[in-house]
Amino acid sequence: MQPRQYKYYEFVLVAFVTVYLCSNLIGPAKAAQLTLPWLGTITFGAGVLFFPISYVFGDILTEVYGFARARRVIWSGFAAMTFAAVMAYVVVALPPAAQWHHQDAYEIAFGNTWRIVIASLTAYFCGEFVNSFVLAKMKIWTAGKYLWTRTIGSTICGEGVDSLIFYPLAFWNTGIIPNELIPKLMLTQWITKTLVEVVLTPVTYWIVARLKHAENEDYYDRDTNFTPFSLKV
Repeated sequence: MQPRQYKYYEFVLVAFVTVYLCSNLIGPAKAAQLTLPWLGTITFGAGVLFFPISYVFGDILTEVYGFARARRVIWSGFAAMTFAAVMAYVVVALPPAAQWHHQDAYEIAFGNTWRIVIASLTAYFCGEFVNSFVLAKMKIWTAGKYLWTRTIGSTICGEGVDSLIFYPLAFWNTGIIPNELIPKLMLTQWITKTLVEVVLTPVTYWIVARLKHAENEDYYDRDTNFTPFSLKV
């Protein structure tokens, strides 16, 4: 039997991968600082504003199309980020032309160490699959009701795993960030990313409703093989 064809699945896939690549390639290079009422001055990596959107797309994919199709998208993002990391490494390593004087700035923007790259890919892989798995299971437990509970609940789990893996793996005993600050950063990023999901819940509801209607699909993963190491649908 041929897999069912959908109108918008590929567009959601491209949106997911685009957000993920941009949040990892553009955001982390800049430390931003804002002064907020009651909270004072906060400093954060700019990517934290956009990376949670990939979890929103992950929620939409699993909710509408099911875990197996979300799994293919997660692997697409993993492959795209791996290629981007290799490409960045090669381009940064190429000897600059004598008349080009921006190598230092280029290295700051795109010269992530392999430890950080591996930490990012590992955290993404584990966090996204936890997010998709939890949402798929919660959809069955709630009989498809209370969408907000599974979008937020799955994000709490997925982003928690992501932060728990990334910061120690990337920065522990490196001297870049003091070890005693790493747990604080993990907690701050986890809370911030989850709050972004909460704020975007109305948008998630709207997109899910439109896609379910347009695709005539509302997938339940009752008989799904939840291994992450497969591309079957």
